[in-house]
Amino acid sequence: MRLVVFDVDGTLVDSQADIIASMAAAFDAVGRDAPSRQQVLSIVGLSLPVAMARLAPDADHDLMVRRYKDSYAALRVTKGASSSPLYPGARAALDRLNARDDIVLGVATGKSRRGLDGLIETHGLHGVFVTLQVADFHPSKPHPSMLYTALNDAGVAARDAVMIGDTSFDADMARAAQMPFIGVSWGYHPVSHLTGAYRVLDDFSELDDALGALWGQ
Repeated sequence: MRLVVFDVDGTLVDSQADIIASMAAAFDAVGRDAPSRQQVLSIVGLSLPVAMARLAPDADHDLMVRRYKDSYAALRVTKGASSSPLYPGARAALDRLNARDDIVLGVATGKSRRGLDGLIETHGLHGVFVTLQVADFHPSKPHPSMLYTALNDAGVAARDAVMIGDTSFDADMARAAQMPFIGVSWGYHPVSHLTGAYRVLDDFSELDDALGALWGQ
């Protein structure tokens, strides 16, 4: 059995518009000017308290996190599926892998459980993933805790698993867990930051071949 673990923001869904808007709301709550788009995207994948501490070291991080979460939830309700649309080919790739009897799927994300549950509900992804690892219960990426738990849930060894993501935090987390890493080029960090990637995908249609090559199939 093999385990394929996906990051969410910047890998499965393009949530940058709502991330940037919600970060602006968080900064407004503490009377600060919002950071640039590039600054915000550079911390996507980190747990919110860690991200806020990087962007505003001396601010009220608890207030910022609360305001960010409230803004993000409100945008999801208002915008529905357009809030964080799946990238082209993402759903088809998930369906293909989920139909196989030798692969199970998981998620390791900096989102909260509330945020991930909302996303799964919006896109009808119930039952697709056997393990869902979120920021609420783990140290922030790149700590490997999420991947250790995902491996344990699936009963799979690290050599028989792979992490798929778009940021250096995903790459570093996979390395720390001694798990192969496949990057994606359409996300929020430059491809040059995806060090140690077995392969970097330019399209979800390339995923099946990449997995076959990784595992010698």
